Amino acid sequence: MTVKIAASILSSDFSRLGEQVQEAIAAGCDYIHVDVMDGHFVPNMTIGPPIVAALRPIAETAGIPLDVHLMIEKPERLIPDFAQAGANILTVHVETCPHLHRTLQQIRELGVRPSVTLNPATPLVSLEEILEDVDQVLIMSVSPGFGGQHYIPASTGKIARLRHMLDERGLAHVD
Repeated sequence: MTVKIAASILSSDFSRLGEQVQEAIAAGCDYIHVDVMDGHFVPNMTIGPPIVAALRPIAETAGIPLDVHLMIEKPERLIPDFAQAGANILTVHVETCPHLHRTLQQIRELGVRPSVTLNPATPLVSLEEILEDVDQVLIMSVSPGFGGQHYIPASTGKIARLRHMLDERGLAHVD
C-alpha cells in the first residue's frame, strides 16, 4: 500500500500562504488539503473559493491535486464555485448531505473527483449505498472544526473496517 501525504493549509501563515504551500510541495506532499469551514456545521470559519483559485496555479505547476474538504452546511450550493476555482477533489460530509448520491453526482459532473467524510461518531454503515460512487473516503479522527485536537483512538479500528469493506467490494485504490 502506498502512503500519500496531504498537507493541510489550515495552520499556515496566510500572509505567506503561497510560499508555505510551495515548501510543502518541495518537502514531498502528494496533495494540498484545504479545509473549508462555514461557522455553522463547525464553529470556525476559514476560506472560500478565492483562496482555492489562488492556490490552483501553484498546485498545477507541481502536478498535485487540491483536495478541498467542505465542512459546510448545504455544500451543494458552493460545489460549482469550488470546482470552477480549481478543486481536483471535493469532500463532503455525510452529515450535511440529505441527498448524498445526488451531491456526489454533481461533483463528478463538474469534472471533480468526489470524496466523502464521516465524523468520528458517524457509523460506516452510512457509506454502504454510495461507496462505489466515491474516489476517496476521509475518516475524521477528531471532531471537525478545530486544529490541535487529540486523536480519537477508535478511529484506527474504523479505518481498518473501511479497508475491509473496500476489499470485500473489490474497490481498488485510486491515486
